[in-house]
Amino acid sequence: MTPQQEMKSASLAPTPGPAGKIWFITGASRGFGRVWTEAALQRGDQVAATARQLASIADLTQKYGANVLPLELDVTNAEQAKMAVAQAHAHFGRLDIVLNNAGYSLVGTVEEASLHDIRAMYETNIFGTVSVIQAALPLLRAQGHGHILGTSSGLGHYTLPVIGYYCSSKWAFEAVHESLAAEVAAFGLKVTIIEPGAYATEFGSPESLRFAAGLEAYSDFKNEFFAGLRSTERGDPAATPAALFAVVDAAQPPLRLFLGRHNLPEVRAAYAERLATWEAWAPVSEAAQGQLASITH
Repeated sequence: MTPQQEMKSASLAPTPGPAGKIWFITGASRGFGRVWTEAALQRGDQVAATARQLASIADLTQKYGANVLPLELDVTNAEQAKMAVAQAHAHFGRLDIVLNNAGYSLVGTVEEASLHDIRAMYETNIFGTVSVIQAALPLLRAQGHGHILGTSSGLGHYTLPVIGYYCSSKWAFEAVHESLAAEVAAFGLKVTIIEPGAYATEFGSPESLRFAAGLEAYSDFKNEFFAGLRSTERGDPAATPAALFAVVDAAQPPLRLFLGRHNLPEVRAAYAERLATWEAWAPVSEAAQGQLASITH
């Protein structure tokens, strides 16, 4: 039996998850959002699955019946996000997991991308995520429990050329969630940043990419960059749900979780280079402290 057949068979007779969790997932129509939505439903959890176009997730109801609540949501519409979260909470009676997965990449060098393109990407990747979080927090606080997950990337720790603005959105994404984790811990709420490496999802499709107008000066550089990307080993998205479930079922989940085997070596190398530079320049940095006396009260 193929993995696809196993998934279909499981959908006909779902096995209850260990805690019967209730999820709210953005970007559920494709990529990781689709994989994780179906995996959660197949283990017997319930999911409020959202997408910009309801038609793209209409088949979920046919497969999973009342266990899924399809909702239309463009995360760049803060009022729609607030209504969708409230509707999901009212429908199921609670939300255990809020998973922000909607996002896309802007392809273009720093010089090529327009301010309009950059703002539009941030509207989805950052402001859309924040809108969902802010809509969910009052409800999760009132419950006294909840787990906020966000799909980031290994590129939230290091960068690549040509998609630098996308990388910057993931660096911002990481900072928002790390601060959030400290702010909501006292309310019994948990936060985990999911950081996939390269996977064979639809992330390279037109729906997940926007291209800046190109400049001839960068043509050769970008052709070389894209050639390197094509040779990148990609993981199997179907292998990821077990890791996600390990996190949401853990009593003490991690703040961050890499998916795949390539991120950790990349991050080790990036931070080793940074530390070496900071240490080499430490005398200059420390001299910049100056000699002002400390202020006492």
